[in-house]
Amino acid sequence: MATTPYDLIVIGGGPAGYVGAIRASQLGKRVAVVEKERAGGTCLNWGCIPTKALLKNAEVYTTIAHHAEDFGLSVDGLKYDWDKVIGRSRKVADKLAGGIEFLFKKNKVDYIKGDASVPKAGTVEVKAADGSEQTLQGAKILISTGVVTREMPGFPFNGTSVIGSRHALVLAKQPKELIVIGAGAIGVEFAYFFNSFGTKVTIVEMQPNILPVEDTEVSAALEKSLVKQGIRILTGTKVEKATATKDGVKITVSGGANETLSADVALVAIGVSPLLPGGAAPFKLDERGYLAVDDKYETSIPGVYAAGDIIGPPWLAHVASFEAVQAVEGMFGKRKPVRRRTFPGCTYCQPQVASVGLTERDAKEKGLKVKIGKFPFQASGKALAVGEIDGFVKLLFNEPHGEIVGAHIIGADATEMIAELGLAITLEATYDDIAATIHAHPTLSEAVFEATEAAQGHAIHI
Repeated sequence: MATTPYDLIVIGGGPAGYVGAIRASQLGKRVAVVEKERAGGTCLNWGCIPTKALLKNAEVYTTIAHHAEDFGLSVDGLKYDWDKVIGRSRKVADKLAGGIEFLFKKNKVDYIKGDASVPKAGTVEVKAADGSEQTLQGAKILISTGVVTREMPGFPFNGTSVIGSRHALVLAKQPKELIVIGAGAIGVEFAYFFNSFGTKVTIVEMQPNILPVEDTEVSAALEKSLVKQGIRILTGTKVEKATATKDGVKITVSGGANETLSADVALVAIGVSPLLPGGAAPFKLDERGYLAVDDKYETSIPGVYAAGDIIGPPWLAHVASFEAVQAVEGMFGKRKPVRRRTFPGCTYCQPQVASVGLTERDAKEKGLKVKIGKFPFQASGKALAVGEIDGFVKLLFNEPHGEIVGAHIIGADATEMIAELGLAITLEATYDDIAATIHAHPTLSEAVFEATEAAQGHAIHI
């Protein structure tokens, strides 16, 4: 049993863990990261990054297959290699995971592979895959163990006909028919991906709209687009019974539709569950079962902190990284940590969806008086030039001062455009501030300027 003193021991090497560890090292602290699988966590290895690689494949294939003539191109005998489509995403993930391991070396962070548990404050026990064990001692501990995909009761994953997102990333055979249960970002992205390559896709969602957390108008526009692309969408629909058969799956639904659906594969995307650390330490949990933390990100055990998905929603990599930096700088006295309640959310199907701040629905519930400005991409010169005219920008400005409180984009490159609006909300920019900022022409981001002017009735191009 080895004993090694550290200033900080981080459990979990995902977007919270590795970022927090490197920041602590930059502050001159001795740091260790314990990760049971691979640096980068779910996001890099089994989530954000490989899915975006798959979605790019789908976008390119769809453009060539369905829109080549729009660009004066003729393509005969277009084919794809499923193994290479899947393989490309794995190569991207592998390259970035290796990059994080390099960053650990560069920043003198000890990287320890194994399953960690916390018996008490200041102590982390690690069991490696070969059965060997070691005990680490640290003045502080940061838990960033994340979440796992939630199964449906009575309908467990089997990796072939009943799958979660992780299985979907390495599915050896493309399904002919796929039922996606859950229409959040993960469900919608995979539905778009498989449909693009010819799989017959049906989405089942309990809520009245797909992407339920997004602005209702955006959700409705995306649903219309996905249906046009060939995806069947059943909203307001509940799964009554789900069974894996020798030929695939049978799903009985009610509500928006009352029928029994059949497919060779069902992708369950109904949410996640916390991956709590093992050990005897009596952590206090919140009402959802996640680690409860205070405004300093400290758990109920002094000296033990937590950040990222393990402390609850939003389950977003960029939020996790932000929280980890705040936690680390706070625990070592570099700043007073903050908890951000405004953050961008992104869905990377085509058209893309991105948002930050309040939805129109939220504003009404809060009793706010807002002015709304919208600008359609079909009126954008750049959108017309690149052949991406679906969607719009929708901005919410609060009265009487005109500060921006919500931004919603559906369309090409929406996930890139949202950063400007996140900064605007952080700075409490008003419509006058945005209108006074010259946006380059021709760009898609001009739609932000035009939507701002539309809120005041001054839009030129609509």
